[in-house]
Parts: sequence; C-alpha cells; structure tokens
Amino acid sequence: MKALKYLLASTFVTVFFIVGSSHNLTFAVDAKPPGGSHDGVDVPQPIEFPHDIHVEINKINCMYCHTYARRSKVAGIPPTSKCMGCHKIIATDKPRIQKLTEYWTKGESPNWKKVHDVPDFVHFTHERHIKRFVFDQDYPVEDVKEVCAFCHGQVKNMTVAHKVKPLTMGWCVSCHEANGGPGDCWKCHK
Repeated sequence: MKALKYLLASTFVTVFFIVGSSHNLTFAVDAKPPGGSHDGVDVPQPIEFPHDIHVEINKINCMYCHTYARRSKVAGIPPTSKCMGCHKIIATDKPRIQKLTEYWTKGESPNWKKVHDVPDFVHFTHERHIKRFVFDQDYPVEDVKEVCAFCHGQVKNMTVAHKVKPLTMGWCVSCHEANGGPGDCWKCHK
C-alpha cells in the first residue's frame, strides 16, 4: 500500500487504496461509517497498553493480536504468550513490559477490562462485520484498522483504548441503513 486517502462528502466516506507496483491495481471501497462520538470514561487497565506504538509505529495488524475478530463474535484479547513472543527480547527495560513479564513468570494473564461493551441482549459479531467490510470486498487486510475504526475510533492514535463511539442501537441502525445491513431486529437481538 502506497497511499490511503479519505474524501469526505457529508457523512459519506469513500476510501481509495492505491496498491503498490507489485500488484498494479486500484482498489476502492464505498463505506459509510456512522457519525457521532462518545466521550467515554477511561477504563483503567492493569498495564497501559500502547496501541499507538504497536499499530501506527510498528505496523502490527489489529487481527494479529485480536485473532478471533475474523472468526467469532468477539475480537479477543491476545494471550500473554503472544505478547511475550516479542517482549522476551524487545523493550525489556520498560516498566510496563517488566510488569507483563511478572504476569508471564507467574503463569497469569493481566486482568484486562472490557472497553467496547454492548448489553448482553445485543448479538454483535466481529466475524460478520469483518467479513462484510474486509473479505467480501477484497479490502486489503493490512488496512483493517480503518474498518475497526468505524466502531472503535482511531485506536492507532491511542495509548490505552477508550470508547469514542456511542455504540447505541440508533447508532448501529444508522450504519446498517447506510451500508445495507440487516433491518430485522432478531439479527442483533437474541
């Protein structure tokens, strides 16, 4: 991927991808992310996880750590072993990595708190949304963070993730209406 450009027209976003010379293709996806914002309460985490360093600086794909997003209801929190795959040797002098190593040594995982939660009666599935906006459209998987941002905001610019989208029924319905999602109540409410 050589360039990513957003063209904003009202609430309509057209995302154009110009693929590098090895592919020599132009890719375009029309998607309408729902508008709105939310000033959520920061959820304290056992370790301040720097999403910005991992996603924006180190270019680690969201689905590398959140491996269940493409195949289940939840995106999943990576096991400590995944983190330690790198952090046995990288940034071992950093206090948050030392804290992570303490958990690892004890055979424990940090008790991560949920940030983007919906009520229990809502049946949201990451798999269906990733399929619709990434795989069904041949969207470059390496740019999945832009799809994740529809609901999670620009996590690539955050240290600890915090809720910046309302995730209310009306907000979700507006996205379904704009993007041809199901209008049947029972698709999302069980």
